[in-house]
Amino acid sequence: MKEEPTAPVILYDGVCGLCNRFNTFILKRDRKAVFRFAPLQSEFATTALARRGKNAADLDTVCLVENGALYMRTDAALRILQRLGGIWKLVVIFRIIPKFLLNVGYNWVARNRYRIFGKYDTCPVPDPKWKERFLAP
Repeated sequence: MKEEPTAPVILYDGVCGLCNRFNTFILKRDRKAVFRFAPLQSEFATTALARRGKNAADLDTVCLVENGALYMRTDAALRILQRLGGIWKLVVIFRIIPKFLLNVGYNWVARNRYRIFGKYDTCPVPDPKWKERFLAP
């Protein structure tokens, strides 16, 4: 794999309905085109996570690779929303809640995401207007 991009990269479950909706949500609000995206099922994600001691096949969470660091679960989700700016910076208020409690809720959603939000057979192809922001097909 080539060098990782300098832009923050969101790693997501490519077959998860919730994850794909989250990506669309981010893409519509990321007016400065800060984020790049790669499904956990991609070679990019496998390599990027292995460099950080993680196995993509074992993950059921959104991840953010930013400035060489890896953020997972609520840390990743809150950091992503904060980076959008505007009203989304207000998610910082969730930092007053202990992380283990936030992750309890996050983990429940992660375990039930396919049942609640559906599952694709394969990773959906991104809208052509956003295709260049995806690091894997």
